[in-house]
Amino acid sequence: MALVITPENALARIPDMSLAQHKFTLLNGSTPAAREAAKKALWEAINADDMAPFYRHVCEEAKIPLDSALVSKLEANNTKRFAELDEKLKTAQESEGETEISDALIAKADYLAKIGEKDKAVSAYRTAFEKTPGVGAKIDLVFSQIRIGLFFNDRTLITQQLEKAKALIEEGGDWDRRNRCKLMEMKDFVTYTVLMSVISVPRVEIKSKLLESPEVLEVVHQVPHLEAYMRALYDCHYNQFFQTLAHMEVLLKSNYYLHLHYPFYVREMRIKAYAQLLESYRSLTLEYMAAAFGVSQEFIDRDLYKFIAGGRLNCVIDKVRGIVETNRPDHKNAQYQAVIKQGDTLLNRVQKLSRVINI
Repeated sequence: MALVITPENALARIPDMSLAQHKFTLLNGSTPAAREAAKKALWEAINADDMAPFYRHVCEEAKIPLDSALVSKLEANNTKRFAELDEKLKTAQESEGETEISDALIAKADYLAKIGEKDKAVSAYRTAFEKTPGVGAKIDLVFSQIRIGLFFNDRTLITQQLEKAKALIEEGGDWDRRNRCKLMEMKDFVTYTVLMSVISVPRVEIKSKLLESPEVLEVVHQVPHLEAYMRALYDCHYNQFFQTLAHMEVLLKSNYYLHLHYPFYVREMRIKAYAQLLESYRSLTLEYMAAAFGVSQEFIDRDLYKFIAGGRLNCVIDKVRGIVETNRPDHKNAQYQAVIKQGDTLLNRVQKLSRVINI
């Protein structure tokens, strides 16, 4: 059941994760139009929120010349805002309590994160963490640092703060904050759920966990080709599956978090589809397989050969007769042999232990 995000239980979306995706598209977009649209969205956000540090970061990565006048304007606004935040903190330290001091420290950290000043934001959040009372509020600060790690793809920071969040949650986090660790946009959550489930769960579970899930069905149509992708594999429509897999490859390539994994994902899904078809037959022709997947016999021959040679598919190709013969492993016999081997090992250890005890 998805957690409903309300103003009372939602964390501030700082930094704005959509900007990380726009930056990725600017650097790696497949078309000039996509890159230009991403650049426009970035420039609008940078101007709206006075993001001078992030502007420098984007220009450096994208090899775009800095606009000196824009930098001066943004940094002047940053300096003005910092002065206001420092004054608020000074007032809190001189005449108010620890809650007001904590709020002032968090406000400054949030602003640093908002404008893309990564290192200073992390340092400010850690300072606020030390001054903030209550486990729940500390967990919120850790989650804010996780967002920074995700925004800048800093895996070390993400890992460190996730471990800290787990420890704090076990120490005394409430259910609301336990669930916050799992929050993201529902559309993105369903997309990741479908992609990861299709590759990892058995076919029989795709129906119960995806095709019959109200939460998935409510949103999946918002992502082009995603519903057809999961249904094609379950319904054994391999021609359509290969077509939709190509669309999933485009989606993965354009995703800030998943683009590094698209070769692995596409390869493993081809293996899964081949294995699913072969599971139903002792042998079948290359011509039939090529027709089923909507590719040429030469392609299916090359593709199967790679996976057979790598030990990923339990079959052999008879090029003379143009057939693929399955040679399923005998799981029961393998289990029996494993039990015998483990039993022998256990018996040897017991004998050694008995000799030690007798001595």
